[in-house]
Amino acid sequence: MPDVIAPGLRILFCGINPGLYTAWAGHHFARPGNRFWPALHAGGFTPRLFDPSEEHALLPLGYGVTNIVRRASARADELTPRELRAGAQRLTKLVERYAPRCVAILGVSSYRVAFARPDAVLGRQPEPIGSTIAWILPNPSGLNAHYQPAHLARLFRALKRESKRVERRK
Repeated sequence: MPDVIAPGLRILFCGINPGLYTAWAGHHFARPGNRFWPALHAGGFTPRLFDPSEEHALLPLGYGVTNIVRRASARADELTPRELRAGAQRLTKLVERYAPRCVAILGVSSYRVAFARPDAVLGRQPEPIGSTIAWILPNPSGLNAHYQPAHLARLFRALKRESKRVERRK
């Protein structure tokens, strides 16, 4: 999956890895049951619900999309700790190169392993990635039944509010 990225983004959204359907479709979060695009819209990031094929329309809004691990799998729990740690190193280099104001990791369990932060919780992280604010949101996969759409929307809106506060301070 190619990154959807540009220098100086407001937020770089970072999935764990592409699912098999997403890799086949060639667009981030493309599986019909994935709740990323609805949560992004409900959180106030997009003026309307985007289709995954419109992922590049995020760039003019100041947002981008990448993944920790590039390898596609049926489930994120198929990834090895070694793959996640290597992906974290790649993501760190990407963040240092493109300097987004914030990177939002979509999946707390994978973040904990990838960045060796076993006690991490959702929300803003005390440790940045490079010099970029790190924020954790739930994995929006339809397989993650712990977070229903309304709850995802609230968590995405919290990130949106925080990103506006950060922008005002700069």
